[in-house]
Formats: sequence, C-alpha cells, structure tokens
Amino acid sequence: MPSLPLAFRIFLYPFIALLGFVAIGVAVAIIILVLAYPNLPSLELLTDYRPKIPLRIYTADKHLIGEFGEERRAVIAIGDVPNIMKQAILSAEDDRFYQHGGIDYLGILRAAGMNLLGGSKKQGASTITQQVARNFFLTGEKTYTRKLYEALLSFKIENNLSKDQILELYINQIYLGQRAYGFAAASQIYFGKPLKNISTAEAAMLAGLPKAP
Repeated sequence: MPSLPLAFRIFLYPFIALLGFVAIGVAVAIIILVLAYPNLPSLELLTDYRPKIPLRIYTADKHLIGEFGEERRAVIAIGDVPNIMKQAILSAEDDRFYQHGGIDYLGILRAAGMNLLGGSKKQGASTITQQVARNFFLTGEKTYTRKLYEALLSFKIENNLSKDQILELYINQIYLGQRAYGFAAASQIYFGKPLKNISTAEAAMLAGLPKAP
C-alpha cells in the first residue's frame, strides 16, 4: 500500500488527534452529567420563592414610617416590571437571554476574544440563569467544581422554569448595595420612587449596579 503524501499526513494526523481529544472531552462530560445531575439540589427554593421581607410600620393612612430588617426587599412580579427596566437589565447582563439555553456559548467566545485582545477590565460571560443558580445555591468561590455545578444547575433551571420566571427571580434576588435586594427595593432606596416610575437613565443606572466595584 503506497504511503500517503507528506502534505496530507501533516494535515491528517493533527486532525485525527483533535478528534480524539474532542471525543474524550465529550465522553468525560457525559460521565460527569450522568453522575452529578441526579444529585443537584431541588428547585423548590425557586418554584416556591419566599424571600425574607422586612417588618414595615405604616400610619393609619398607609404611609411608611419605619422598616426593620437586615435586608431591604420589595418583591415585584415580572408583569409589573417596566419594559425599560427589563431592557436595561438584558443589555447590561445578558442580551441573548431569550435565545440561549442557560449557557451563552457565543457570549463565552466573545468574552474570550475581548480578554485576549487585552484591556484593564476583564469581560465576563455569566448568563442571568447562571447568576440565579449562583445566588440561590452556590458560593462566590472561583473553582472549576463550582463552575461545573453552576452550569449543570443552569441547565436544570432552564428545563424546569420559563424565561420570565427566571428573569423575575433575578430581578427580585440580586444584591444592589445599601442592603437592597432586587430592583424594586433599589429603586426606592436610590431614587425614592417605585420601579414603575423610573426613567430610562435611572433604569440604566440600576442595571449597572451588579457590575459596580
């Protein structure tokens, strides 16, 4: 049997090696998924969301005169969130939220490219779903194990909750400084007004708070 041309071998052997590495990676990923996925926590914490609400004292004519508690919260339904707030959040955090399945692979490639090109500020690629998984179930430690569980939890969340349910959880749970959890509470604290009355500029400012140093 005649030997293959040198140029063809130079191309073929690395290609075969690359396919082998990809196959091994896929096999390892499947094994991890089979072993880890059944042990992921229940999503009852999300489907039966009951955050700690501070004690509020009102006058007889319904004016708030006092609020007591470590966390400032004002839970809001997704249908009551103004569109300018939703758009500001998606623009700042996850502009492909309604297209991806929990992990934004295009976003990862984009962030990797921007980080490779350099710059003082590193680009992240965490989706809103990943942030929900992290805020409810995980710690902020930067380890490969935590990132793996974050990805698996994101897939589980996407398979069991609608996009609007996930976005509502994010809007109500994210910490925004000044003991404020959620955008409705932050709107009252920073601007002294309900979320439905904020301007476009105020919505952009609130949406940028999770990335603030």
